[in-house]
Amino acid sequence: MNTRRTLLAALLLLCGLHAHAGEKITIMVGGAEKQIYLPAKLAEQLGYLKETGLDIELLSEPAGVNAETEMLSGAAQGVIGFYDHTIDLQARGKMVESVVQFSQAPGEVILVAKNTMKDVKSPADFKGKTLGVTGLGSSTNFLVQYLAAKAGVKNSEFTTLPVGAGSSFIAAMAQGKIDAGMTTEPTISRLVGTGAARILVDLRTVKETEAALGGTYPAACLYMPSAWVNSHKEQVQKIVTAFVKTLRYIRSHSAKEITEKMPADYYSANKQQYIDALEASKLMFTADGVMPDNGPATVLKVLNGFDKAVQGKNINLANTFTTEFVKAAKQ
Repeated sequence: MNTRRTLLAALLLLCGLHAHAGEKITIMVGGAEKQIYLPAKLAEQLGYLKETGLDIELLSEPAGVNAETEMLSGAAQGVIGFYDHTIDLQARGKMVESVVQFSQAPGEVILVAKNTMKDVKSPADFKGKTLGVTGLGSSTNFLVQYLAAKAGVKNSEFTTLPVGAGSSFIAAMAQGKIDAGMTTEPTISRLVGTGAARILVDLRTVKETEAALGGTYPAACLYMPSAWVNSHKEQVQKIVTAFVKTLRYIRSHSAKEITEKMPADYYSANKQQYIDALEASKLMFTADGVMPDNGPATVLKVLNGFDKAVQGKNINLANTFTTEFVKAAKQ
């Protein structure tokens, strides 16, 4: 009888392992067409995600905060978005962590619309203006609020309007719905190239980011609920290894070679413009997925500057990221 029970238990365990290994893993991307999240689609295009043997689905959600909501609801197992969400969520009692760090700079800029260029010369001029962000509670919203607060402008003194990215951001600016706003490539080059906007604050390189924010600002990453990471280490390791391979590919190939691997609709507006933009900001990506030294402290400092959810909270930065999987991938 005991032998039969042992065999039955072993069979159930084996079946459970197979089901566990074969489950679909959904990863939400906060705007797959944005160059800041390029490693996500590139990993798929290069076949690295398929090589994991896992059933991985990438879904695009224009605003990172909406991608985060999908993950928290259980509809997704991870988000490719900004690292700052791991700190903000911990302050709200939800434990998530970055398992592989894509970038060490936001890759964002604040653009000023042509019609308001004479009125907005610095973040100190945000008072009374309407600023476009991808979504309320998004990382673009976080950074806009911080830059305004740093310049002495209270959040109550300007309006943030969720306008998404790409065509919807461009339309909002063209229609006069926003005076300025934070966005990414390739939207930046499209607006600057036509003279419809100019750059006010540039966070596309580490050097410019350090000048504006006071340090390295780890941004794009893959973050997941800590509980899921701890119960799915084998799967997480395979995913992280695929992304580390992708980051190495980015570092060792030209912007043109990388662009050739991407879907044509990502650069259909102007392929050379896409290549030039990527070439100019390619070094924002980490070489190996490792969290930059002192980066988390800079992000916490930024959030403490305006985020009431974070202010006064005892944040354990060690729980907001892990290097366990990237180190194993490097070996």
